[in-house]
Amino acid sequence: MGVVAKRSSMTFYSGSDDHFSHRVRIVLAEKGVAVDIVEVNGDRRPEELADLNPYNSVPTLLDRDLVLYESKVMMEYLDERFPHPPLLPVYPVARAQSRLWMHRIEREWCPLVEQIEQGGKKDVEKSRKELRESLVGISPIFEDVPYFMSEEFSLVDCCIAPILWRLPELGIELPEKQVKPLISYMERLFERDAFIASLSEREREIRA
Repeated sequence: MGVVAKRSSMTFYSGSDDHFSHRVRIVLAEKGVAVDIVEVNGDRRPEELADLNPYNSVPTLLDRDLVLYESKVMMEYLDERFPHPPLLPVYPVARAQSRLWMHRIEREWCPLVEQIEQGGKKDVEKSRKELRESLVGISPIFEDVPYFMSEEFSLVDCCIAPILWRLPELGIELPEKQVKPLISYMERLFERDAFIASLSEREREIRA
């Protein structure tokens, strides 16, 4: 008698080349969550997505009767629902600091990525320069700790990794001699089994 696979109660509507979707896929892979992933390409949206999400956007996470459509909320929900391995610190001060770093990434780096992907030539060059300089500036952090401001891999790293993975596509070349600690950090991230498992076919092509 064949084994019948149990269908997941969770569905994730994920952009195939969207870094916000990618960060959630990393969390799902780190947690080993059984999930049905519906890949959304460009403006082609499944009909049911508009009924679930008032913004008709990705990422969108459906877990039974719960619908989430903000990536940081999804990440924290998954971390609480599936507590092992933990991806946020246990202690309130460290947890608050991690949330603040995630907020800064959202406020400072994500708009630059968006401008590079969608902006005019002038805006693109300005945003590339600003993002490159910011990455060069954080490189020394990784001389003392293996992950972002932490000894342990966390949700902050889940937010950063998709942006770092996309640097070639964003047209950003790092000065390797100046950012050796950052390069080592990137290698640690990209070699993680969960990171490799999280990649969509489109994302694999970026560094093929």
